[in-house]
Amino acid sequence: MNNPYVPLNLFTNFKESAERFPDTPIFFDEILAGFPELGLETTYADCLEVIVKRATQLKKAGVKKADKIIMYKSAKFDTYLLAVSASYLGAVPAMISPHLPVETMEILADRLDLPFLLFDNETANKAKAIRNLTNDKLISAEEVVKVPVDDFEKQEELPKDMISYMTHTSGTTGIPKLIAHSANSMGWRVKWQRNILSLIREKELAAFHISPVHSRFNIGISSMMSKGFPLLPIANPKKENIEQLFHKFQPKIVETHPNNFVQWVALARTKPEIFKSVKYYHSTFDAINKETMATFLNTSSEKRPVFMQVYGQSECGPMILRFHTKKSLQNLDARNMGYGMKGLTEVRIVNDKGEPVPNGTPGNIHMLSKGRALTYFKEDARFNENTYDLWWDSGDYGVKNEKGALFLLDRQVDLVQNITSTLAIEDKLLDSLDFLDEVVIIRDKNGQPQPIISVCEGCEMNWDAWFHEITDLPHLNEPIIMNYDDIPRTATMKVQRLRMEEELKAK
Repeated sequence: MNNPYVPLNLFTNFKESAERFPDTPIFFDEILAGFPELGLETTYADCLEVIVKRATQLKKAGVKKADKIIMYKSAKFDTYLLAVSASYLGAVPAMISPHLPVETMEILADRLDLPFLLFDNETANKAKAIRNLTNDKLISAEEVVKVPVDDFEKQEELPKDMISYMTHTSGTTGIPKLIAHSANSMGWRVKWQRNILSLIREKELAAFHISPVHSRFNIGISSMMSKGFPLLPIANPKKENIEQLFHKFQPKIVETHPNNFVQWVALARTKPEIFKSVKYYHSTFDAINKETMATFLNTSSEKRPVFMQVYGQSECGPMILRFHTKKSLQNLDARNMGYGMKGLTEVRIVNDKGEPVPNGTPGNIHMLSKGRALTYFKEDARFNENTYDLWWDSGDYGVKNEKGALFLLDRQVDLVQNITSTLAIEDKLLDSLDFLDEVVIIRDKNGQPQPIISVCEGCEMNWDAWFHEITDLPHLNEPIIMNYDDIPRTATMKVQRLRMEEELKAK
């Protein structure tokens, strides 16, 4: 299980994987604007050849070693492939969500010293409206593929400890911060992930729907490719598409964000046969409620399906993990995140002064990770505000039990008076009320707990069941019902709680 540490250069990892597993397939559910020649099916080796070609075309468009290039396009696999092409040139990809508005993009473009920006038809109007980027800095994914090339450029590499890749924070509390990674810092995260993948002996098809700008994405793909897993990146997470894809490909491994699992759970209940092939589920970087995990595990035709829950943060990478089975879920507290990976990650609980507290005492969660990011680009002071020597203040609030397992209770900024854990209450209500597909508890203008709920498509609100379920809970306001799609979210489907509170106070 103990894989060697290797610094992560995106292109070098891709190249070495393609050399070891040239015929391993990659399937797509949509044609990729930045890689149309791949069609809906390719191999590691064929994809590698087009990556080098695309890098050469980017060079002709002006991109060179150490240049910053924002990836600001539709959330599909070619976002990652274009970042690999940029890394071939020694350029620094900055992975930015296509949901961010023009005003935010102008601030980020200024912070990045007016970089190149790669867009596609989906983001073209917003990209062209960014006032501080000139036309020669804008690169269209659909147009760059048409640039004629003769000889391919040679690979160039940045120093291993230099910033070589950027992601961003979710932006739930304002302008996103740019998280800077180096080959060295990302290498530790890949080692963590490869240790997990070593537990899976057969190289079965891995399907995933993860935001390609999430810091999880490049680590996951690099790790899976280095082990030779066939890949099915999913661009369209709508239930109809999931049903068709899973029926056709029957993947063994599935990873997505917790809120996507919550969206798909109605499908798992009504058509469980869709997920019968899946043996390994993986929830990305956030807590997920117990009933959702149980529903998916019960659909599997495998003898011992596993749901792996990983708690982590973009600044530190994957941190704490726990493996769930049908049996273990029966007595599970879903707030229990599990344990760190020895020698790579661990957490501690501290008080407001940053002093460690005994197990059993709630407090702020500090993380220790060999894969910690370097800084927030151009915002070193903001990054350092969260550091306590090698420890990182996660912004989360939790407790460790006597055995040292971490229980996640809330975000520090989301704490509601008289409630120990809003997340625990949300879990309880989602677990017990199957007509709901979202429960979010925020603060009203007086600081009181205000539930925001959405009702599953095709279901009706059952008020009797709701009031029966909340009788033993702390006081909750009468819930506000919203459509699932109207609840504001980040690129990784996290609910923007503070934004909802502001909108509620403005009414």
